[in-house]
Amino acid sequence: MDHHRIASGTAVRLADHDPDDTSAFPEGKSAARAQAKKHTDRLEELQELLFAEGRRRVLVVLQAMDTGGKDGVIRHVFDGVNPQGVRVASFKRPTPVELAHDYLWRVHAHVPGNGEIVIFNRSHYEDVLVVRVHSQVPAAVWEKRYDQINSFERLLADEGTAILKFFLHVSREEQAERLRARLEDPSKQWKFATADLAERARWDEYVAAYDDVLSRTSTEWAPWYVVPSDRKWYRDLVVGGVLVTALDRFGMEFPRPAEDLSGVVIT
Repeated sequence: MDHHRIASGTAVRLADHDPDDTSAFPEGKSAARAQAKKHTDRLEELQELLFAEGRRRVLVVLQAMDTGGKDGVIRHVFDGVNPQGVRVASFKRPTPVELAHDYLWRVHAHVPGNGEIVIFNRSHYEDVLVVRVHSQVPAAVWEKRYDQINSFERLLADEGTAILKFFLHVSREEQAERLRARLEDPSKQWKFATADLAERARWDEYVAAYDDVLSRTSTEWAPWYVVPSDRKWYRDLVVGGVLVTALDRFGMEFPRPAEDLSGVVIT
């Protein structure tokens, strides 16, 4: 899955990344779904180890254009994990209280504690994406935020948090298909908002903003993965594979009991 990892210092152009690429798993859809199920099962085991060991923390950042599949990844990749050790934090429009603080204030409160996996459904990167595209703050302000975010993530990493960031890369054509599906299906219309079309009209501006995010904030301690997401089965396979590989590298073990249990008899 390192095929999709952005090396630190790489100048990224999303135009060079095919959102329909499935080259890392040429076996096809059926085989990929079987492999993704293995990832899900292994992730369930690893998450239990992580929680029991209680020493490490994992932060998963999901970013995407509208319809990119953030909810789908959460639903499918994390199917079966124990909710006791996994949290999802979604970052909507900042509240007046949040706006009265620095832009990372509301984010820091949601980072994982020992033994936890936390999934950011959108994240602190909105403050160099939406804020930039809609000119909510001057360029001189958001330009500084790339280095600030790198420092923030370095702090988390130094304190024991493994950070994995995924940009779910969909094509403009695929986005149109998914928006139409929402509009035409009564069971999906609740997901549709006319504001999505206004954001879609700014596609090129968002691509330019993401190019800078991926180029300037993929680091050794918090790498970005550009995940081709036109095919949902491939998206889930990649994200699950990266997560399982990262957690396997921890070499975790269940902790020993705090007392000698060899003579315990239950009657």
